This record gives sequence, C-alpha cells and structure tokens, in this order.
Amino acid sequence: MKRRFVELFLKGAGMGAADAVPGVSGGTIAFITGIYEELINTIKQFGPGAFIAWRRGGWLVLAQHLNLAFLVPLLLGVAVSLFSVAHIALWLMEAQPLLIEGFFFGLVAASGFVVAKAGRGWKFWYLLPMVGGLLLAKSLPGMMPLVLLIGNEALVVMVAGCIAISAMLLPGVSGSFLLLTMGLYGTILGAIRSFDIGIIILFGMGCVVGLALFSRLLSWLLRRHHDSTLQLLLGFIVGSLPVLWPWKELVRYQLGPDGQMIPLAHRYLLPSDYAVLSGASAQTVGVVALMVVGALLVVLLNRRAVHYAGHRSIGNARDVEKE
Repeated sequence: MKRRFVELFLKGAGMGAADAVPGVSGGTIAFITGIYEELINTIKQFGPGAFIAWRRGGWLVLAQHLNLAFLVPLLLGVAVSLFSVAHIALWLMEAQPLLIEGFFFGLVAASGFVVAKAGRGWKFWYLLPMVGGLLLAKSLPGMMPLVLLIGNEALVVMVAGCIAISAMLLPGVSGSFLLLTMGLYGTILGAIRSFDIGIIILFGMGCVVGLALFSRLLSWLLRRHHDSTLQLLLGFIVGSLPVLWPWKELVRYQLGPDGQMIPLAHRYLLPSDYAVLSGASAQTVGVVALMVVGALLVVLLNRRAVHYAGHRSIGNARDVEKE
C-alpha cells in the first residue's frame, strides 16, 4: 500500500511538472505511466452518484466510490510539483530552452508510440479520428485568443480554467500552451506563485466544470470507442510535436491585454539554419542526446507500468479464486 502511494505521488509530480511547461501535457505522463484510463474514470465519479454513495454507505463507501486511494496521492504529487518542481522546470525553460524542449520533444514523440500500440489492432478508417485529432491540435492555439473577446475578466479566467484543464487531460495537448496563446499563462502562474486567492478560485471553478464535463466525455469515448479514441489521442500528440521542436523562429504574434506576446505561428528550422539566424549555438549534440533520453524514459516508464498492471491483474485473479 505504501509503495503504491509513493508511486502515485511521483506520477502526480511528473504530471504537475509537465503541466507547468508550455507544450507538454500531464495527460501524456498519465498515459505513459499506465494510469490514464483510471484517472479519467476516477474524475468522472465526482457527481450526483457520489452523494448517493455517501447516503447509502457513509464516508467509507464514498471514499471507495471516488477511488481516493488512487486520487489523493496523485493530487498531492501534482500540488507539490506545481509549487516546487514546476518552478525548476520553468527556470530551465528560460535558461536552457533548446535542451529542455529537446528532452520533451523526445518524451512526447515516444509517447505517440505508446498510444499507438495500446490499441487492439489497426483498421483503415482509424485514419479519420487520427487526422481529426491532428487538425484539432493544430487549430486550437489559433482559436484561443478569441477567449479574450468575452470581455468580463472573471468569466475569461473561468473559461480559461475550463479549457486548460480539459486540454491537460489529453495526451499531447498542453493546457499551459493554450493559456500562453490566450495571453493568460503569466497571469495564472503568477497567481499561483503569489497565492492570489481571487484568481485561483475563479480558475479553479472553471477547472471543476471542465473536469466534470470533459472527463465524462472521454470516459464514454474510451468505453464505447476505445481504439478509435486512442487514434484521436495519437493525432493530438503528433499535432503537438511542432510546438516542442527546439529550432524555430516566431513569425507571427499578437499582444495580449497586458502587453504580453502571444505566439501565433512559427517557422521550423534545421539546427544549422537556426545557428545562422540567431547567431547562437544550436546545441545540436546536447539537444539530440536529450531527445534520446526523453524517449528512453518513456519506454522505461511504460514497461514498468505494463509490468505493474500485469501483477495487479494476477493479484486480482487470485483474490477472486480465494473468494
């Protein structure tokens, strides 16, 4: 039990660190560590059914209904990471952006292979959801500045929370990057750092609504259309990779309400072209090495997750036999 708690805490910490970095999704970490579907189905349990479970069996039944043995250590890891590890990741993004983007590019790219092999087979029509996920991942950032047209600041923050948390549940789609394209990334992160209760509450309310609605949609899709949903997620991952390509040039942007730069379009470069254009080192060897490290980390985490899932299945089968 203690080992399970520690493992879930560390997975939550990984999700929190990933969610803080623009371009990376905590959903990606959840998938490669083997807890994605349990996470979606657990979040879905928060609703009227929770009240019914409490009325029928009290707090113990409620805890089982909400799968708190899974959720509590995971959320603790996310919270601790957002207030500690995430700050280190953000500092590294500013100090060594090429190296960090190279690491996460390798991690996210390898996670695409994990999603691809998670299905039970391939069918030609799976190209449709895959292309749909790819196009949606490409178009979402360009649509995000429209959120600012709502006008009411409180409502903007709530809608941003709803969108960002929904994106965080999807492997490959970064809630942080969508906040960046809304021009609200600095505002939300600053509120978390300074404990601005007003903004945190508004953002949290939006997150609650997003979780309640989107987790139910994802749970239904995974239950009814499992393999085609995985292809949709694979499309999201492939579509998100250009955001993490280390060598790029910003070619189009707009200014947010507070004067911050909102990236809209990039030109993707080869390392040699980047070095000529920027006048700085492309750090090719270091970036490629960290791409490989990120990919290998995904392979190791996924193997461990599959191994652990196999042991849990065997253990559950033995429990059934005993009964």
